[in-house]
Amino acid sequence: MGFRNFIEQLDKAGDLTHITKPVSTEYELASVIEALGEKPVIFENVKESCIPVVAGLVSSKDLIARSLGINKEQLLSKLSNAIDHPIPPQLVDVGECQEVIETNVDLTKFPIMRYTEKDGGKYIPSAISIVKDPKLGRNMCFHRLMLLDKNHFAVRIVEDRGTDTALKNAGGELDIAICIGNSTAVLLAAATSLPKGMDELGMANALEQTNLVKCKTVDLEVPSNCEIVLEGRITKDKTSEGPFLDLTGTLDKVRQQPIIEIKCVTHRQNPIYQTILAGRNEHKFLMGMPKEPTIFNEVNKVCECKDVYITLGGCSWLHAIVQIKKKNADDAKKAITAAFEGHKSLKHCVVVDEDINIYDPHDVEWAIATRFQADKNLVILSNQPGSSLDPSGDLSEGKKATTAKAGLDATIPFSATGKGFKKEEYRKVDLSQFI
Repeated sequence: MGFRNFIEQLDKAGDLTHITKPVSTEYELASVIEALGEKPVIFENVKESCIPVVAGLVSSKDLIARSLGINKEQLLSKLSNAIDHPIPPQLVDVGECQEVIETNVDLTKFPIMRYTEKDGGKYIPSAISIVKDPKLGRNMCFHRLMLLDKNHFAVRIVEDRGTDTALKNAGGELDIAICIGNSTAVLLAAATSLPKGMDELGMANALEQTNLVKCKTVDLEVPSNCEIVLEGRITKDKTSEGPFLDLTGTLDKVRQQPIIEIKCVTHRQNPIYQTILAGRNEHKFLMGMPKEPTIFNEVNKVCECKDVYITLGGCSWLHAIVQIKKKNADDAKKAITAAFEGHKSLKHCVVVDEDINIYDPHDVEWAIATRFQADKNLVILSNQPGSSLDPSGDLSEGKKATTAKAGLDATIPFSATGKGFKKEEYRKVDLSQFI
């Protein structure tokens, strides 16, 4: 329903907290957001900026579903369908994001925040970045941005991902558009790792109508109704970037990363700045949830998949619970292999039956305790491509992270009759007849 429409809906329902007292971008904003449990909040009086700050809009599956006009039980199929059936977005002549155009760039006027005392600088973790690969076409994703001065950022670019590939194909420099204050559809699409050459904005448009408008100084298109657009270029120059909190809630290390020069800023009249807390729920849901449909789709190629959950305890990245309808003895082990294919950074996967509530860690643990035998049902894969987010993996400089992976078949043995594997239920009674 769009960024502003969702804020308005939350406000009308009494679900948006208004903070009217002065709050600083130096640690205070982040601390208040966390103290509120990442519930939707708007800061109307930011000490260092005249621009209000909003946070907490995608801090739960309920909120994410609500912003898309569906219930959370429909999220998996909605995302899966958008991945499989993207719709090319329409280019329009006029966009709300260009109501104001500024070529005299001063990034310090924006409420760019310092989140913890160990941050390497002020950061934007909530922006989506759009580039155009000369060979593969448009790509949209997240990059954290560390403010350097009035018109420069250091940008964290993960090796061998979309922007890194585009930079290599373009000879080391590339135009970029950075958008702040986006619809949930755009955020989810940007967080989804689609095959190279597929347009994430097509996925966003399949989730909800997402029109695009041409940038003013670079040959790129951006969502027409976002709040703020920073137009610039990724240069060959590099500088130290970091440290900053990563998805695991631990500090990422300092690296030499490219510098972005911002040449033009466009924004709405009276823009609203959106932030998220790194390493907390919004970050986790945006990173992990888009991997659920990619796992779901892969598992469905080998057996009947009912549901997938990337767990919060697994940093919303490294652990998945996969629920299947078991029809063959080897379905669970095939599901494990498919899950690792559907999310290549996945480290541990547990496969369970239909009767297990995958959102209840106690129920999943019960399945492991009663249905799993390590010598028969454990799949171990050594020296696998892993995630740079896993501090226990091999993170040797200059090469892709590697790790060991494990899959647990916690389904009922196919040859079993079911006796001893099902929880017995007590008879249901009407308490009003007894109390």
